[in-house]
Parts: sequence; C-alpha cells; structure tokens
Amino acid sequence: MERTTLGELGTKKGEAVSVSGWIDVRRDHGKVLFLVLRDRSGTVQAVVKDGSDAFPVAQSVREQWVVQAEASVVERPEKMRKDEQNGDIELVISTLTVLSQAHELPFDMDAELNLDTLLDYRPLTLRRDRERAIFKVQAAIVAAYRTFLTAEGFTEFQAPKFVGDDAEGGGNIFKVEYFKDRYAYLATSPQLYKQIMVGVFERVFSIGNVFRAEKHATTRHLNEYTSLDVEMGFIEDHTSIMNMEERYMRFLMQHLEETCVHEFALLGATIPRIPATIPRMKLREAQALITEQTGKDCLNEPDLEPEHERWLCEWAQKEHSSDFIFITHYPTAKRPFYTYEDETDPGFTKSFDLLFRGVEITTGGQREHRLDTLIEKLTAKGLRPENFGFYLQAFKYGLPPHGGWGMGLERLTQKLLGLENVKEATLFPRDMNRIDSRLSETDDALEN
Repeated sequence: MERTTLGELGTKKGEAVSVSGWIDVRRDHGKVLFLVLRDRSGTVQAVVKDGSDAFPVAQSVREQWVVQAEASVVERPEKMRKDEQNGDIELVISTLTVLSQAHELPFDMDAELNLDTLLDYRPLTLRRDRERAIFKVQAAIVAAYRTFLTAEGFTEFQAPKFVGDDAEGGGNIFKVEYFKDRYAYLATSPQLYKQIMVGVFERVFSIGNVFRAEKHATTRHLNEYTSLDVEMGFIEDHTSIMNMEERYMRFLMQHLEETCVHEFALLGATIPRIPATIPRMKLREAQALITEQTGKDCLNEPDLEPEHERWLCEWAQKEHSSDFIFITHYPTAKRPFYTYEDETDPGFTKSFDLLFRGVEITTGGQREHRLDTLIEKLTAKGLRPENFGFYLQAFKYGLPPHGGWGMGLERLTQKLLGLENVKEATLFPRDMNRIDSRLSETDDALEN
C-alpha cells in the first residue's frame, strides 16, 4: 500500500492507509495503547487495541522510535474532538512495524531547556514543536525572499566563500592558509561579487553563509550566519533600495500571515504590521532626538549604541505604529570604501540601517560606481587597489549607479519570533565557544 502522509488523513476518513513516522507520545492504558505519530506533514493520534497483531509490538515501542503502520482512519466521537490538526479523526492500527529503535531521551521534550542543553542536544531538540516552528518560519522567510525578488526581475547567484581580500576593509576576518603565495579569507559578505553581477544581470540577489571573526559572546552575534543580499542597478539613490526593502517586508508579512499563523501562535509571537511608509531619519537627527528626549548626549557618536537602537524602535512604535525604522547617513569613516558619499552632505554617506524591534537587521545603501573615485576611497581606507584588481574590472568597463543591502536571516527570525538569543534562530550555531558542542567540554553526547 502506498504511504499516506499524516497531513492527508482528513481526506481518507473510513479508509485503510499506510503511514510512517516517529512516535512523539506513548500512553499505556492497559488493553489500549495511544500513540501520537509525527511525520513531515503533522501529527495524529493512533489507537492500538489488545488482540490486534499490532498490540505486542506497540507494548515495546517508546518515544522517537520510527515505525510504519497499517491502520483505519476513523472519526472521533463528537465530545472527543479537538480544534487542531487531525483533531476530528484518529488511526486504529492493525499492524505495526518498527523501522528504527531509539534510546531513552536525555530530557523531557516538553521541558523548559536552558540554551546549552538546547544546543548540546541539537539533533534531538530540533524535533520539538517549538524548534520546528522556528525553522518553518525561517524557511518561509527565505521562500518569500526568492519569490518576491524573482518577480521583481532579480536573478539569484551563488557567491564564493573564499575571497582574496575583505570587502569590509576590517580586521575581523578568518584567514585561510592554503593558496599559493598568499592568504585567502572567509567572506564577510558577497558585496564585491554582487556589484560585479550588476554588470551582468543588473538586478541580483544571493542567499549564503558569511563569516565574522569577532571575539564576542552576545545574544545578537554569530561567527557564521546566513546573509540575504540584494544589489540593483540604475537607482536614483539609497532611497530606491529602501523602497524595495520596504516592499519586501510588506510582502513577507503577508506571506507569513498565509503560511505560518500556527507557528507564530505556538511561539506566542505576533506578525508585525508594516505602516504605509516605514519612518526614516538621518543618524544625526536620530541622535538629536535621543539626546533631547533622554538627556543622554550622543550627538558626536559615529554610530548608534544598542540602547539607542532599542529606544528608536520604541519611539517608532509609539509615534508611527511601526516596528521598523530606517536610519540613514552614517559617517564615511564608519562605512566601507564602496559606500557612496552624499554630495549635498559631505562626510556622510547615502547609506542606511533598518532597525526592527530594537536591533539592526539590515545594512545597505548606494555604492560608488565611478572608478577613479572608488580607487581614491580604497586608498583612503588604507587598502591597496592592486589587491582589488579583479573587482575593479567591472567598474573599468562600466557599471550604472547601483546599491543594495545585506540582511541577517537568523537575526530577522529572532526578532520576528521574540526569541531571547539569536542562537535559538540558528540551526547549528557557531561562535567563539561552540562548534556543535561547547569547545570547553568533551562531547559525550553519544555516551548518553
């Protein structure tokens, strides 16, 4: 008999089916055993009665065992129905086959787990309803990203992860010793390559891992994360990029409303509303507002402190009913060499950060497309143009005014779902203390 997924059972009432999956719950009631089965499409309650061929096997099975069952789909009595998936039906199992046994779990699947336990047993904790909901939402974010940008005429490309020099011009990079007569680095961004690709497809996007060798252990940073990148040509200025991202965010929230309402409810989170226009403010205007409203002078700071980002998001919510706010015009000293300087505001760039629920989730802006100016900016940052010769070819042979953004997938997921730590929104987090297991301890997971 062909396998039926549990999500299809509602259309099979009164029929015999073959199902396969994991045992999430086992309850022994003497002559009747109740099982909750799980597969990729959902869950269902199953009943095994004494006297059936399945009963001796069912007495031996435990949580997380993998089984295959032949069963009948029956309707539950009216008073026993539940308002949930397959809440009006159950399976009556006639035969049960064990496909794989499982050891006893080292924790209760429904327990409140601390972060280290959550990550030390990641292959197991990812099976929990909570974690599956988190990464269902994350998958929906990526799906919406591809759908929206493809409809807007963007072409996806795959950027390399080994690079010849650091796009950001900073020191927090992983150095790789392998290539002949020189070092390579793990990419902190696909920036240089997506600018090159503007000369090929005009509008491009990339989804891939990037790496930051920063020595931190905070709730908002990772050493490896997934970057959602965009670059587009023939723009007016940085506001063209902001307008495009605003439209994506509106599209994303609609997509989440259509596909992930159950997951948001399970996690106790709310899908944000996007106002007609996300509020926009220059950095200096934001700093003046913070200083005026809080009495804390930050007028001469080159960037926003985390507490200032939180304050601005609270202000945007209060004054504009927006969980989002764009902050523009960061100083040239704080932005990479390729960032376009505002001709009408010397010393400040046509760049932006998008803040969301207290944290920056996107950095973007217009890029410098004029070759001579770009070389001057490279040199002014203490970088050697000859190290960027491959990249500069694109500008030597013509690029239009262009710009884009980079967005952290895990941080966006974290803030959408109200998670305390970005590592909870990361399948397999890497930071200075962890590569799968904690680096300070021996991994004894197999012994348990």
